[in-house]
Amino acid sequence: MKQKLILLFVIIWGLGLHAQEKSMRISLDEAIAFAIENSYNTKASKNGISSAKETVRETSATGLPQINASFDYQNFLKQPVSLADFNDDGIDEQFVFGKKQNLSASVTLSQLIFDGSYLVALQASKAYLKISEQANEKTEILTREAVVNAYGAVLVAEKSLLILAGNVNILEKNLHDAQKIYENGFNEQEDVEQLEITLGTLKNQRNNLEKMKGIAYQMLNLALGNSINTVLVLTDSLDTLATTNIDLGLLSETFNFSNHIDFKIAENDRESKRLLMQLERSKALPSLSAFVNYGNQAFSDSFSFFNRSQQWFDSSLLGVSLKVPIFSSFSRKARTAQARIALETSDIRLEETKQRLSLMAQKAKNEYQLSVENYTTAKRNVQLSERIEKKQRIKFFEGISSSFDLLQAQNQLYTQQQNYVQSMLDVIAKKVALENALNVSNK
Repeated sequence: MKQKLILLFVIIWGLGLHAQEKSMRISLDEAIAFAIENSYNTKASKNGISSAKETVRETSATGLPQINASFDYQNFLKQPVSLADFNDDGIDEQFVFGKKQNLSASVTLSQLIFDGSYLVALQASKAYLKISEQANEKTEILTREAVVNAYGAVLVAEKSLLILAGNVNILEKNLHDAQKIYENGFNEQEDVEQLEITLGTLKNQRNNLEKMKGIAYQMLNLALGNSINTVLVLTDSLDTLATTNIDLGLLSETFNFSNHIDFKIAENDRESKRLLMQLERSKALPSLSAFVNYGNQAFSDSFSFFNRSQQWFDSSLLGVSLKVPIFSSFSRKARTAQARIALETSDIRLEETKQRLSLMAQKAKNEYQLSVENYTTAKRNVQLSERIEKKQRIKFFEGISSSFDLLQAQNQLYTQQQNYVQSMLDVIAKKVALENALNVSNK
């Protein structure tokens, strides 16, 4: 029995350590920094950069010296026969030339001297690396925004549950008091039933919100790159974040589209189209390469190539290869035309990106300003609704107000509370959206 207790203690202790390893206390700033390093999307985008770097190395190596070795062994199961009339008598005689077996080994050094396609490909590979780096930067920006929204969603759920808990407590007390008054004959059963309906509705909302809170935590873990079952303890509050994210100075920020990541991506897309057109043009240029070959060859009727007495014959070759494109049945011209059209399209897209980013920046400013105004209004409306509901509650229990008036006041309060919580999340979310639109999120 004692051994079983010890074993049970060890299991519980191990589970406790395991649970402790999967818990995390984290602020919003810490969550953003953690996600940029560990989220699934950022890890994938960083792998994209590593792959692009290897592509640059691969392309660069194409123009560097190449060394290749070859080994060839031949064993004629039946040697070919040649016919010749050596005696001039009209009768062909059979001859077998060469040995039954031969072994050869050679090493070839080749070097590309000039190829227009290689030069363009080298530039294109560097542009590809730049695209990967810009994609990573874009991923980090989107990750930051996703974490802010996910972190805020959790805080909204927690705040809403706290408010609902307070409302339920007040309603339960009101219902208890109303039942006592009804039992004493000072109000109607309808008044009690109305409070029961409202209380039941609030409890259902609370139960649903508890489930949504669990989903919100899992979504935040997913955004962070954690296991979705990691226990998170958020150290920032919704009220604090809403207050600290009010920065009306952002509304006066000047938008510079040339520094925006989306514009840089569009510029790089245009550059890739320009290189594609240049590549098609370069295919009309000649290419020049050189090579040096050295080899050994041995012949024998039996496999005696590793004997010291085996005779080997050396050979060496120096060569230059020049390839000049002459006629491609106009296919090269068609590909060049297609590349030119793609470049013109990218110019159109680049201009469209300028206009779209400017519009997005102005739209983000308007939405952020509106979110701050809504937050200020919602905060005051909650205070007013709380006073109205409290007065109606007092009047109801004094018998000078109906349950319908109390219900209206309660519903108004609950609506304003929800609006207030949502307005705080909007301030946080619209702030990060504006920073991304203005490209000032790293300041």
